[in-house]
Amino acid sequence: MAIMNSRKPHVLAVPFAAQGHVKPLMKLSRQIAKHGIKVTFVNIESVHEQIVSAAKKSDEQDEDEDEEDNIAMTSIPDGISSEDDKSDTFKLLESLRSTMPGFLTDLIERINSSNGDEKISCVIADVTIGWILETAEKMGAEPVVFMPSSAAALAMALHIPKLLEEGSLDENGTITRGETISLSDNIPVWTKNELCWSVSNDLKIQKIFFDCTSRFQKAAHQTKLFLCNTSQELESSACNLFPNLLPIGPLLDPKAPKSSSISCNFHPEDESCISWLSNKPSKSVIYVSFDELALGLELSGRAFLWVVRSDLANGSPVVYPNGFLERVSEFGKIVQWAPQEKVLSHGSVGCFMSHCGWNSTLEGLSNGVPFLCWPYFVDQYHNRNYVCDKWGIGLRIYSDENGIRTRYEIKKKIDMVFCDDELKGNALKMKEICEKSVGEGGSSYRNFETFVDRLRK
Repeated sequence: MAIMNSRKPHVLAVPFAAQGHVKPLMKLSRQIAKHGIKVTFVNIESVHEQIVSAAKKSDEQDEDEDEEDNIAMTSIPDGISSEDDKSDTFKLLESLRSTMPGFLTDLIERINSSNGDEKISCVIADVTIGWILETAEKMGAEPVVFMPSSAAALAMALHIPKLLEEGSLDENGTITRGETISLSDNIPVWTKNELCWSVSNDLKIQKIFFDCTSRFQKAAHQTKLFLCNTSQELESSACNLFPNLLPIGPLLDPKAPKSSSISCNFHPEDESCISWLSNKPSKSVIYVSFDELALGLELSGRAFLWVVRSDLANGSPVVYPNGFLERVSEFGKIVQWAPQEKVLSHGSVGCFMSHCGWNSTLEGLSNGVPFLCWPYFVDQYHNRNYVCDKWGIGLRIYSDENGIRTRYEIKKKIDMVFCDDELKGNALKMKEICEKSVGEGGSSYRNFETFVDRLRK
């Protein structure tokens, strides 16, 4: 008679230390936990402390539920001394590369020795720190890469060696042949300023970003499986470039967990905006997640909910144009941090002014909200091209000859998006596509079930 394997699957999830990376991996972890599989979620200490602090300030009350019983949150040191600036992303990355493998080895050994029936069987690592998967293999765990951004962004990163070899890119990641790079007819092209590592006015910083992105290749060699927060329907051409990619998105979490810390918010959410939205007409509010923007919102005369983080002003009070807050008090609301998925799913929201980070893009898509696009960093430009050119659910906000997005351009595009029935119709179609992909029997639903079955073997 065969002896049954009594060991239970146990996943170690390791995100990169940024809100846009931590949050989607926690959403994935919650989905895994709902299937009765234990997940240990590992942040570096500074991020863990920030999440715990935000949870303490939240109005939510901690309650037990099965899903959270299967998630344990822990932390490891970041390797940076107390005198160093922990907000320096590049210094943090270098520290993590040298210290994280050792800290993770110690953590896995402690977990494995404490319960032999629940040893770490799989490590899911953010692609940005995919080099830790060598540690996973050494510890006998299956290495899996998680891509929190688009499949197109992953495709571009993994094509870097070929692009260098054929002379399309130089050693700094600058395009050297023509003005654009195309990987497929059905994927929007990248211009020289739209590559996810491009920094137009600082070649040194661009080189650091480029080298970091180039290391995704090492993660590709360490794993047999990529999990990507996208769907086959959203990015079929990009997804088809990878035989070992499982699109499992959009990863959404409209129902907040009972435990605030499991939300993995870096800042406490201001729930008062939800009741404020409930007093506004259907599809009438502009949701803004970032002197001319303020004045453009005022000039539009439309209701708006604007997220303005104090930490982006280095802890100083945010300065608005003179008299702005008084003039917009009847139709505008400003908060430091909003429950974004709740906001975007609210019936009064009719437009999302966004930098087009991938998480925000998926959340807007999945709720059928048209976009006003204002990208400024890494993959946001290419996400904007998806939104405006491929899916037809958003409008660009253009700069003038001085590089300024004026209040008049902002007002003009706000008026256009609220009057564009084709845009609204496309947004609703994309919502249906997203719902179908993650719904029972959908492509992402099936892919996730395949992954869960793999974990249990």
